[in-house]
Amino acid sequence: MCGRSRCTLRADDIPRACNRTGAPVRTVNMDSYRPSYNVAPGSNLPVVRRADGSDVDGFLLHSMKWGLIPSFTNKTDKPNFYKMFNARSESISEKASFRSLLPKSRCLVAVEGFYEWKKDGSKKQPYYIHFKDGRPMVFAALYDPWENSEGEILYTFTILTTSSSSALQWLHDRMPVILGNKESTDTWLNGSSSSKFDMMLKPYEDSDLVWYPVTPAMGKPTVDGPECIKEIQLKTEGKNPITKFFLRQKIKEQESNLEEKSLFDESVKISPVKGLKEEDPIKEMKVEQESDLEQKNSCDKSDEGSQPKRVKHEPVTADDTGIQSFFKKGDDNKVKSSAYMLPNEETAKKQTKQGDEEFVADIKSGPDRRDKLDTILVKKKGNIKDGGGNQPTLFSYFGKK
Repeated sequence: MCGRSRCTLRADDIPRACNRTGAPVRTVNMDSYRPSYNVAPGSNLPVVRRADGSDVDGFLLHSMKWGLIPSFTNKTDKPNFYKMFNARSESISEKASFRSLLPKSRCLVAVEGFYEWKKDGSKKQPYYIHFKDGRPMVFAALYDPWENSEGEILYTFTILTTSSSSALQWLHDRMPVILGNKESTDTWLNGSSSSKFDMMLKPYEDSDLVWYPVTPAMGKPTVDGPECIKEIQLKTEGKNPITKFFLRQKIKEQESNLEEKSLFDESVKISPVKGLKEEDPIKEMKVEQESDLEQKNSCDKSDEGSQPKRVKHEPVTADDTGIQSFFKKGDDNKVKSSAYMLPNEETAKKQTKQGDEEFVADIKSGPDRRDKLDTILVKKKGNIKDGGGNQPTLFSYFGKK
């Protein structure tokens, strides 16, 4: 599709652009031509055509209205130049509006470039397409005269289109038929074989066709001037406010993850053993207290089962001196260990005195008890705590006697 173009060429440059240099060229209605950066249907553009009834060397530079009004249109109808400003080259031999024009009403349209819009949802972005070296491009076209109700003859034309080239398919599915050399322009103007036309009406695939985005303001036909072809920088998606918001959120999440990972790495480095988890100090203290309580209960139960009935337990006070381990042989002939809290000094004295009295009673009972003296002395010596020389013993008792 081609709905806008740029044509700021001078009148004498147009025949040369169409490779019409060796033959005389007459001008028709060229005073209506106005060079423009934004030519829309309904505007006047110069076209090159064969002169009526002349030989092959006779050509005209004729300013015509862009937008075909077929000659069979009712004279009283208001012309609509936007209805047929383009014609599909694939069907020109089939449609009545173009079929009659193909044998003798072919022409060339020279412009410097054309505009095409890229659709993006409800938005349309225009692009300016031209030759890289800046030379004019020539389109294949058809023209037809129409007479209105006032008897005025109006010449109009339509630009032929074809499927888009491989390089421009991203932009639009149609493009104008570009005749890129003298052979093709000569064939279109002078040829008579429709088979040759089919060979020319193809997409332009050469790499010298370039494009760039321009201001959307040129979408209005009233906007004209060099600003229409000035290249602009398109806004990227990252500059959209909504996109920026989500982009910032993503960056914050990434920074947070990196910070957590950094703290984890530092804790692993501080730990003395690789992979060792730090213990909770409160939990550790609780476990120690429970362990102490279990040990104390074990001691109490051991005391109740192993202490002789004749020994009276005194409550454990701050004067207690420590813990003594002793062994008891049970019924299962296994040695069991338990902890016993030593009584204080007063309790020890009572036990010693009671033992001495029993011993004296045994001595007085007769000589047959002397046999047990050695055994009793050994037992008493093992059970009585040394009081640093002040604790009375059996030997000191007999010495007093």
